[in-house]
Amino acid sequence: MEPEVTFNWTNAVTAIHPCYEIDNSQYILTKNPSIICVLLYIFLMLLCVVTISGNLLVIISVSYFQQLHTPTNYLILSLAVADLLVGVIVFPFNMVYSLSSCFYHEGLFCKVRNSFDVSLSLASILNLFCISIDRYYAVCQPLTYRTKISYRVIVIMILLSWGASGMNGVSFIITSLKNANCVGQCIIDNHVENNIGPILTFYLPVLIMLCVYVKIFLVAQRQARSIQNTTCQTTKSGASKTERKATKTLAIVLGVFIICWTPFFLCFTYMSFTNRPAPVPVIEKLNWLTLSNSMLNPFIYAFFYSWFRSAFRMIISGKLFKGDFTHSKLS
Repeated sequence: MEPEVTFNWTNAVTAIHPCYEIDNSQYILTKNPSIICVLLYIFLMLLCVVTISGNLLVIISVSYFQQLHTPTNYLILSLAVADLLVGVIVFPFNMVYSLSSCFYHEGLFCKVRNSFDVSLSLASILNLFCISIDRYYAVCQPLTYRTKISYRVIVIMILLSWGASGMNGVSFIITSLKNANCVGQCIIDNHVENNIGPILTFYLPVLIMLCVYVKIFLVAQRQARSIQNTTCQTTKSGASKTERKATKTLAIVLGVFIICWTPFFLCFTYMSFTNRPAPVPVIEKLNWLTLSNSMLNPFIYAFFYSWFRSAFRMIISGKLFKGDFTHSKLS
């Protein structure tokens, strides 16, 4: 006979989340939230507001100012739209998720929430993938860049990225609803999906992007060494430096994305292989780390791009309401 195990529910819930308590063996939101609980949700609301505001600044800047109408910036615009939707949809869903705890009540709400999370994360990955392709041609094949990466190609890239993301989100809901009532084989199907899904939607694309950026870095280093201090090559050198700076900035965007998302996927993969659920606080912290990535991108653009800083200042000051500045020179 196995030894009897006693379990202190009150201590368990307190360890899980400062906003919960036990009432008649039920896991419910406390009526007397602690200071930590209140501060937690104030912080999450501020995170949501900053994410929405920052990405709105990027979207307005690229859409309004003629100087920013470039193929690369249109891909940045598409990425900002994905990050904005994370702030508008996934952040509130996730806050309600923390209140209702999907780990204990896996209903339709949680499936819809997970669908948005999965589809928008894939949209971000695919947009970053398209950006890496754009940077590859800009640095490694500059003579054919304008012909191969035209505005038409950019539009196709964006449509394919969002189309694949939308289909992935819909299929996630359909699969979740189908698996809700199945037994036996359902466990095997879930195991396959939980392992193949992250490989196809995260690990493989990220690995390819890293290889692309390593190639770009090696080519950029070779170009820098081969540039001669002649009058004829001064213009080429300036253009090359601009492309390398853009590539460096977007590589940092990719790096921040990997830092924010990799811990979550590693934890998810570990749970899939071991069939051991991770502690709720760990999952919640990793989940919010992934979402914080959507807040960081606008700060990266503002830090490295002077024209984005200028555009942000003009928008925040309300200068755009005082005249037509679409053709302004952003320094």
